[in-house]
Amino acid sequence: MEVLALIPARGGSKSIPRKNIRPLAGHPLLAYSIAAGLQATLVNRVIVSTDDEEIASIARQYGAETPFLRPAEYAQDHTTDLPVFTHALEWLAEHEGYRPDLLVQLRPTSPIRPPGCVDQAIQILIDHPEADSVRGVVPAGQNPHKMWRIDSQGRMTPLLTVEGIPEPYNAPRQALPPVYWQTGHIDAIRVDAIEKKGSLSGDVIYPLLIDPRYTIDIDTLNDWRRAEWLLRSGELEFVSPAKPPRPLPEQVALVVLDFDGVLTDNRVWVDEDGREAVAANRSDSLGLRNLRQAGIAAMVLSMEVNPVVAARCRKLKLPFLQGIEDKATALKALLAERMIPPDKVVYVGNDTNDLPCFDLVACAAAVADAHPEVLRRADIILQNRGGHGAVRELCDLILERLNGYAKTNISW
Repeated sequence: MEVLALIPARGGSKSIPRKNIRPLAGHPLLAYSIAAGLQATLVNRVIVSTDDEEIASIARQYGAETPFLRPAEYAQDHTTDLPVFTHALEWLAEHEGYRPDLLVQLRPTSPIRPPGCVDQAIQILIDHPEADSVRGVVPAGQNPHKMWRIDSQGRMTPLLTVEGIPEPYNAPRQALPPVYWQTGHIDAIRVDAIEKKGSLSGDVIYPLLIDPRYTIDIDTLNDWRRAEWLLRSGELEFVSPAKPPRPLPEQVALVVLDFDGVLTDNRVWVDEDGREAVAANRSDSLGLRNLRQAGIAAMVLSMEVNPVVAARCRKLKLPFLQGIEDKATALKALLAERMIPPDKVVYVGNDTNDLPCFDLVACAAAVADAHPEVLRRADIILQNRGGHGAVRELCDLILERLNGYAKTNISW
């Protein structure tokens, strides 16, 4: 079976402007759907259908294809899914001679997917040749048999009837037929159903039962906040767009350290005169000395303006830049000035202001007690906390890897 995953992501969201590329727990919203397609073993291609150049560019950064831009008439507020998918299939057939057997829809607004759900939906279609489509569903939170209509005269009538139960709205929940709510996690459709029946579901629809804890449909900022809480809570295993971790480079020329929370335990003591003191770990100083003896430079890049940074760095014989608001810009300038290749640089951080530097270096490390988003984005998570030997741990890892490789000396 040739399986295409298609992700509809127009640029004109009204409820949350630029919703599809707004960062959700560290990644653009649509990146979660791209990851679900790319990580599925039964999917052959992942394409984002969008009318927006910026969305297309970000989609490519996360590994999706964007062979076309969707025409504006198929990207309006009230555009349904069918013309979007018909356009994609017709464009691919005309320009590439490509026609998949199955098509998977991955809506960006349902980003939290259980691992394997895409392959499971596809496998149901493969196992049931009579099926036109598969839809992800969860048990409904409210039973429609207890719902009502109000007519033009203000009188109520039951929404549904149940054979054998004269008043289902008065019956116990356990006596009523189970009902399910379709989610946006996954739809798998035979292309024949789209082309011959003009439908994204067809006539024979099978369910993929999904754990209701994953139910989220982002339409409002309250939905967004709930999704971020779920992603960061650690309660659910989900398909993540996080890139594969990068190993330590074979040759390390420079180690860049944040100060607070990396060389210290992130606490500060303040006396009655406003003087600040921090706690550090002596083993870190020995690890940094070992790096210097191996010809590997290290330095501190900190936002903190307090003189304690300078005092500690001088004690450790570490070059430092402090009071730096834009760390990424400062790091770029430093590497260019010193002519240090970024692919020989390691960065160590603990909080979100370090994240812009992560993409500028060969490998990014996080201390064990770093911010959850930093832990998610780091290539290496150290076993020790900041100010409790994390720097020494990283120094030892680098020196172990250095064995057998040439040294690179940087003079300061």
